[in-house]
Amino acid sequence: MSKTLRLLLISLIVVSSICTLGFSLVKKNPQQVYRVYLKGESLGLIKSKKKLEDYIDKKQTEIKKKYKVDKVYLPTDLDVVKEITYDDSLTSIKKIYNKIKDKSPFTINGYVITIKGVETKDESGKTITGKSQKIYVLDRKIFEEAINNTVKSFIPEAEYIAFAENTQKEIDGVGEKITSIYIQNKITIKQQNIPVDETIYMDTQSLSKYLLFGTTEKQKNYTVKEGDTIEDVSFANKVSTTEFLIANPQFTSANSLLYPGQEVTIGILKPQINVAEETYRVIKTETNYKTETQYDDTMYENQSKVTQKGVKGENKVTQEVLIINGVETNVVPVETQIIKEPITEIVVKGTKQWYYNGGGYGVPPATKGQWGWPASCMSVSSHFGWRWGTLHDGTDISGCGYGSNIFAAQDGTVVVSAKKTGYYAGGYGDNGEYIIIDHHNGYYTLYAHLCPGCRYVKAGDRVVKGQAIGGMGRTGMATGVHLHFGMWYGYPYRGTPVNAMHYY
Repeated sequence: MSKTLRLLLISLIVVSSICTLGFSLVKKNPQQVYRVYLKGESLGLIKSKKKLEDYIDKKQTEIKKKYKVDKVYLPTDLDVVKEITYDDSLTSIKKIYNKIKDKSPFTINGYVITIKGVETKDESGKTITGKSQKIYVLDRKIFEEAINNTVKSFIPEAEYIAFAENTQKEIDGVGEKITSIYIQNKITIKQQNIPVDETIYMDTQSLSKYLLFGTTEKQKNYTVKEGDTIEDVSFANKVSTTEFLIANPQFTSANSLLYPGQEVTIGILKPQINVAEETYRVIKTETNYKTETQYDDTMYENQSKVTQKGVKGENKVTQEVLIINGVETNVVPVETQIIKEPITEIVVKGTKQWYYNGGGYGVPPATKGQWGWPASCMSVSSHFGWRWGTLHDGTDISGCGYGSNIFAAQDGTVVVSAKKTGYYAGGYGDNGEYIIIDHHNGYYTLYAHLCPGCRYVKAGDRVVKGQAIGGMGRTGMATGVHLHFGMWYGYPYRGTPVNAMHYY
């Protein structure tokens, strides 16, 4: 081979190599693509994020129809990340869509409402935080209207409007005036995409129902029978009259008439927010008279007579009241003016001994008018009865002031004087410092939430009606200063709870 031919061949090989290298470099240029991750797992590469979004929006017509929206968005746990790569193996949009649709819910635009639980403190001062939750709505107005409906369920609309428009009447003598209405929970509202597998509220009525009852399920119905009253129907179905009236807004008060065959709703309230109402109240209250006991050795132990009838006094009391979801939780006395002093009742009792014959110890039975009022004021803040699915097995008396005297309602023997209820809480909560008296006629009375160190009697002590046995407080599960006064036929939380107010 000649030298010239050899040079020509070498030149052709070099040129060919250069061309091949140039072609290879052009083919392997890096490109911008998008890698799709679902829950952190790569599903493949796509050329355009927008095309994936448009494809999802086009395919999900059922979601648009169900929620009446114009656009459907990517799942919240789907990430589409820009990537520069030499890899040119792209996945089709359709294939990516099919991988997503059965594994993760698509989203629509709406609002996330975060409701924080309310912080309270227990007896030791430890902070207890209530349960927080998230609620999803398509339109912010749905939530705002539902909140207003919830507030109006606990506060009569006329009173709410008068407060909002600053048209409340001034107190003339006695009466009350709302000073503040607010939601105790901290609420935040944020617009964002919502997964369609969440409960999304699309109307005010269903959300209002949830905020009141903790569910959107249909409430139980009851058919009114001959002689039924709202109070009777409520108690028999383990709801308060307040709950009954909220579930049946067609009735204006607990005294509204029912007719046989009428269908009413029985709904147990489980409010998801705390509607707080602060009220300035001026009332006239009766004050219990004291009982002075004198003794006569010509009369038997089980005999007594009244030589001077007691007359109750009258006070004008100013209070600041906190009401949460329609229930008075704290009553603070601001001022008390005496209108009429009470007159002491004088009772003469026999001391002549008698023998026990199995018929008891001579204490009067539980008859109306025979029982003494257990507190120094007569302001009842919560009555005996059902509320929120739980029986409130006593009467709450408040507004007397911290440390004010608590009195024995009838003669008897102290069987418990303790700091903790223990077994006797019976699942109804901690009664704090409390006293139980056995009246030796089958009845027992319980005095709970006394102030620390304010138990003036001990187990085994004999007490007489009207004797100071303790001081009002807020120990145990109590949101404010009050006395929980319970009457039981049989030992408390083993026998039968009785509405003590039937005997006054």
